[in-house]
Amino acid sequence: MGADLIKTDGSGTAATAAPPPSPSASENYQRSIVDFDPPKKAKRNKYAFACAVLASMTSILLGYDIGVMSGAAIFIEEDLKINYVQKEVLMGILNVYSLIGSAAAGRTSDWIGRRYTIVLSGAIFFAGSLLMGLAPNYAFLMFGRFVAGVGVGYALMIAPVYTAEVAPASSRGFLTSFPEVFINAGILLGYVSNYAFSKLPVHLGWRLMLGVAAIPSALIGLSVITMPESPRWLVMQGRVGEAKRVLVRTSDSEEEAELRLLDIKEAVGIPPECEDEIVQISNNKKGGSGVWRELFLHPTPAVKHILITGVGIHFFQQSSGIDAVVLYSPEIFGKAGITSSDMKLLATIAVGLVKTLFILVATFFLDRVGRRPLLLSSVAGMIGSLVALATCLTIIDQSSSRLMWAIVLCILSTLSYVAFFSIGLGPITWVYSSEIFPLRLRAQGCALGVLVNRVTSGVLTMTFLSLSRAITTGGSFFLFSLIASIAWAFVYTLIPETQGRTLEEMEKMFGRYCRWRSALKELEDDDKKLVSNEVNGAVQMAEGVAIGNRQG
Repeated sequence: MGADLIKTDGSGTAATAAPPPSPSASENYQRSIVDFDPPKKAKRNKYAFACAVLASMTSILLGYDIGVMSGAAIFIEEDLKINYVQKEVLMGILNVYSLIGSAAAGRTSDWIGRRYTIVLSGAIFFAGSLLMGLAPNYAFLMFGRFVAGVGVGYALMIAPVYTAEVAPASSRGFLTSFPEVFINAGILLGYVSNYAFSKLPVHLGWRLMLGVAAIPSALIGLSVITMPESPRWLVMQGRVGEAKRVLVRTSDSEEEAELRLLDIKEAVGIPPECEDEIVQISNNKKGGSGVWRELFLHPTPAVKHILITGVGIHFFQQSSGIDAVVLYSPEIFGKAGITSSDMKLLATIAVGLVKTLFILVATFFLDRVGRRPLLLSSVAGMIGSLVALATCLTIIDQSSSRLMWAIVLCILSTLSYVAFFSIGLGPITWVYSSEIFPLRLRAQGCALGVLVNRVTSGVLTMTFLSLSRAITTGGSFFLFSLIASIAWAFVYTLIPETQGRTLEEMEKMFGRYCRWRSALKELEDDDKKLVSNEVNGAVQMAEGVAIGNRQG
């Protein structure tokens, strides 16, 4: 084997000769070729999974409050002698109060970190739950709702942000959907709590329903302390070495951890070759400063598109009526013809059970099917269910006799509606809004999405009873079906598919609005070119080895 090996450059042109490869070099070459085989599917990172579960458990607090208030309001109305306007304000006001927590959570999380912001949310809700459970009158109960609402606002904003920043790209959709999973679990627990405490004396039952929420909030706050801090927040503070260690534990491989760290460094403005444990970061890159100006006053086309989609999806999630169905399900079933309080509460448990089961199904399809197919099918199913529910309620309202078939169809339509909501629009809203904002805008952008979400929910839940009296309950659901139809068109035209894209690639996909598909095609072409160049390099290496072997 005295002949020289002919090397080639990237274009295939012969370059300088070199000695033939040794057996060990050939073995290394063979291993490099195997690297281009389709990769085996990696197992889910258990550490990232545990972190996502702990962070997302804060969302159970909101779910429990929504579920428990649907039944507790029946007994509060009887015990405190409140009218229907006071009742709907009491049920919906927590969403308005949560705006304070959501507005403060972005800056707070940039200041003290994502992890301690989650702890803070649990502590605030703990205090609010105790105040509601001990409330002697309506005014004191409203104050307890205020405190609990601030805690809920913090939790709603920070849980999906933390999870998106910890999760590897391969399972980000699965893990970031966890907040919605726990909201649904909380709703189901609230419904069960209603039924469990409904047999107690009226003045005691509703206070226990509201007060027991202090127990899980305390446990969640204590358990979250064991979690690592978000690697993106750590890099924003200059703690690069610590961030790297967290990324190694939460990524599917060390190579992925390195790539994620390089992406974050680029976003923050740290040179990629910098390997220091601690890096000095200028104040304007730590978050907060100038962010609102970039979002509203001088947004780039990409940021403006991201803002429209991030805020829009939150608006449509709530304006299509989900909180009205979940919060007022006893009233809806009452309008359908169910008169027994026990039967109403049991029917609401069925709603909570279906909602929770289907959200669990959705988590396993987010990273397999993609965001857009699930969103489009989910909203389409919601439209059909809302039209069926509205039609049946209208028929029952106009009929002088008890129509059992219409009652059954009302219940089935309600269950169908929450099922379709839970496989798409419910979880994907939180996943999507937490992954599309660039790092420098993420905390404040997500806080803005939560703000719109809670305002819309608050307006809807605080006016639903009045709206039903004005245009009938059936008319209200016809209105929700119209809004859901607009939501479907919004998703189809403006929302790009983000499945499999890194958080730092998101900004490249936005800015062309209805023509986002061309941007997605460019990214896919770039991916193909990168793979093609790597394969060509491997082929040229193989040709060089073959020539060297023949000459030898």
